[in-house]
Amino acid sequence: MKTLHRFFWTTLLLALVSTAAQAALPATIDDRPVTSLAPLVEAASPAVVNIGVTQVSRSPFGRSAEVGGAGSGVIVDAENGYILTNHHVVAEADEIQVGLIDGRTLDAEIMGSDAATDIALLKVEGDDLTEMPIGDSSGVRVGDFVIAIGNPYGLNHTVTSGIVSALGRAGFNRDGLEDFIQTDASINPGNSGGALVNMDGELIGINSVIISRSGGNVGIGFAVPTEIASSVMGQIIDFGEIRRGLLGVNIQNIDAEAARTLSLDVESGALVTRVFPESAAERAGLEVGDIIIGVNNKKIDDASGLRKTIGLLRTGDTVGIRYIRDNKTRSTSTELGSASEQLLAGANIHPGLNGATFAPNSASSDNGVEVTEVVEGSPAAQRGLRTGDVITAVNRVLVRNLDDLAEIAQGNRILFLLVRRGDRSLMLQIR
Repeated sequence: MKTLHRFFWTTLLLALVSTAAQAALPATIDDRPVTSLAPLVEAASPAVVNIGVTQVSRSPFGRSAEVGGAGSGVIVDAENGYILTNHHVVAEADEIQVGLIDGRTLDAEIMGSDAATDIALLKVEGDDLTEMPIGDSSGVRVGDFVIAIGNPYGLNHTVTSGIVSALGRAGFNRDGLEDFIQTDASINPGNSGGALVNMDGELIGINSVIISRSGGNVGIGFAVPTEIASSVMGQIIDFGEIRRGLLGVNIQNIDAEAARTLSLDVESGALVTRVFPESAAERAGLEVGDIIIGVNNKKIDDASGLRKTIGLLRTGDTVGIRYIRDNKTRSTSTELGSASEQLLAGANIHPGLNGATFAPNSASSDNGVEVTEVVEGSPAAQRGLRTGDVITAVNRVLVRNLDDLAEIAQGNRILFLLVRRGDRSLMLQIR
């Protein structure tokens, strides 16, 4: 079975894996003969940094130990010291240091981080930094030549070349906002947060995920496109946090076969299966059974496309929506709400959930209730609940949203929560 690996390299990793680049050098760039990528690499490499993180691990007996890890990052604003990297590289870090190509080491702080897109923004204070220009990832095509720069296995500023193998890859994290660029440029553990660069020396992606049986490169790597990374970075800079827009619907895919079953004259889109009360969708007049086919003149092919499109917009943004109802195409507009509008304190549901905060999936067909925060030492924390957990069932009854969770919890002193944590499931007893 194929296993999904994040490229986070801990100091416990001892084995090195060596693989060859998958694609040959392009013969020409803009009709100019290419004999070497050295000028491109020399210009781009100083903007790529090594990220070292330290996490203090505490045992139940009060003992503590430091655990180290490493990844990569890209300087995108030299004046302000902004560095893009992956959320999973720095999410649990107590201390972060950034190593530059000239040998300097700088302390870094997290400006903001977003698990849904796996993007984090760091800030360092330093002179003579080199930034990498951010390119337009929406113009990337399958077959474009690219280079990947990072620090695999701690081998600083390793450069590999390849092509863009595919676009729009998703499905690795069911709760994430995904639209990955797939590449065969050799990527290995430690490359997380590194740069995927086009032949103009522009950043087009932040390397994030590989698929591999061994943990090493097999020519299938994925990068978060700069369209997504730039959106997240802009919100962090402007607000100090992610203020993701919320439409307020549950949706699922609609394909040609399903459309024929429902006697609908449509081949793709996002079928609305629920409209939340007082949401942006309700204000727009959307109803269950509507099929959303466009947002802001952008075609919506499926539920994932709608989730990504809305998720990259900000709270308060006005959006135009095209949808089909009764086989007629209609249009409406609405101001997006805030994902925080539907946060709910666990104390309002059950005493044993005190200290936890929940949020429903905003525009997804996925069932479950996400735990967005757990206060350390709270009843919820003591019972094993963690931030990022997704509650999928309570007392053996499937949970689709907060209403379901609250309804089942009412009148029950004991709750058995079926929780999805990463790629595994567990059951927690709440009293």
